[in-house]
Amino acid sequence: MRSGVRLGVDVGKVRVGLAASDPHGMIATPIATLQRGESPIAAIVREAEERDALEILVGLPLSLSGGSTPSTDDAVGFARELAAATERPVRLIDERLTTVSAQSQLRQAGRSAKRQRSVVDQVAAVILVQHALDSERSSGRPPGRPVD
Repeated sequence: MRSGVRLGVDVGKVRVGLAASDPHGMIATPIATLQRGESPIAAIVREAEERDALEILVGLPLSLSGGSTPSTDDAVGFARELAAATERPVRLIDERLTTVSAQSQLRQAGRSAKRQRSVVDQVAAVILVQHALDSERSSGRPPGRPVD
């Protein structure tokens, strides 16, 4: 298992959730929810630099069958834009059902759908990073695929 902070990005049409792992790659925690219209790329690059992130993990929302959707194309475009703005590696990570899992966890914690909006993207980013960490720990290989 490589050591170093992983920064996770859950890309939505309106909001972008951010999460990060600890430097040992053991656990993910939420950071922030950014508005899509407020230059989230610059904020993500700043956060990656401040945390000296090993890499940036961007969620790839595939359909349940593994195919591409308009959201998939949007996330890939976002990841490419992010990769062009930083020298840190950017990887695409399968994120099927992370938002559904995040909503379920928040509902179980007693948050209504209305109160979830501000944090659901952060929780989805936490799930994304934790999944990537667990995958790397079990396989010994970096998760996902690099952005081309």
